[in-house]
Amino acid sequence: MSYGKAVREELHVPTRELRHAIPQVYAGYKQLHDSALSAGALDTRTKELIALAIAVSKECDGCIAAHAHAAVLHGATPTEAAEAIGVTFLMNGGPATVYGARAFAAVQEFYAELAAQPAGQRAVAR
Repeated sequence: MSYGKAVREELHVPTRELRHAIPQVYAGYKQLHDSALSAGALDTRTKELIALAIAVSKECDGCIAAHAHAAVLHGATPTEAAEAIGVTFLMNGGPATVYGARAFAAVQEFYAELAAQPAGQRAVAR
């Protein structure tokens, strides 16, 4: 089962429809999202790994897919993601072992997809 692309594809149409229904709400959320995840004292890769760990703790498959993808695009490795996910076990217990596995599968999926692209076409942001 895919916890990366399949989840993102499943949510694409309903998310687009809701975004069209409440565009100002989505615009405000996008501004918050972009501000919170922009590089500062912490780089964007680290912030995406934090968001991924929180997504595991919140048990949100859509959030896991989005932040796994973004973390990989910003240079996170499966090993780094695994360590971030490991912290969720401490903080969230048993449910994190389920959603953590989903998150790790999503990271591995996006990492493999990125690695399969020719070096000149990789859209890795650091």
